[in-house]
Amino acid sequence: MSLNLEQKKAVIAEVQSQLEGAQAVVFAEYRGLTVSDLTRLRTTGRAQNVSMRVVKNTLMHRAVEGTPFAVVQDQLKGPLLFSSSPDPVALAKVLSDFARTNDRLVITVGALGSSLLDAQRVAQLAKMPSREELLARLMGTMQAPISTFVRTLNEVPARFVRTVAAVRDQKAA
Repeated sequence: MSLNLEQKKAVIAEVQSQLEGAQAVVFAEYRGLTVSDLTRLRTTGRAQNVSMRVVKNTLMHRAVEGTPFAVVQDQLKGPLLFSSSPDPVALAKVLSDFARTNDRLVITVGALGSSLLDAQRVAQLAKMPSREELLARLMGTMQAPISTFVRTLNEVPARFVRTVAAVRDQKAA
């Protein structure tokens, strides 16, 4: 079923609105996937705030035009699943994990900002820790000097108490 001009403009506008909030996009060839597989992939992606949809390549060319993701225009060939997310690591993890279990999904190209990513770079991005994990590590690093200082300050009165207790035990014996 072909789309009329107004429907095409609506699809382009919707994709452009998704691109505005995205930090990364990934395109994957989905040839041979069943509907249940695609539904499972979309459900997994939705849980990670990853949006996915199938868009005609000509409409995608027009949607990415003038955005930082325009670097992927030359790579859009064949039936592609378009996915985007504000968290690039979550996007790469969702698609890489699914592609690892289902060989019919082939990651073809991606973009992180205005830099082009091939399938190997997307896989490397998937191996990075998630945003929440990085924030937890940062907070631990920032908290370490403070907690060490507090333990050091607490050691002086604790040592005094242990010394007094030792003297008391010695006099009792």
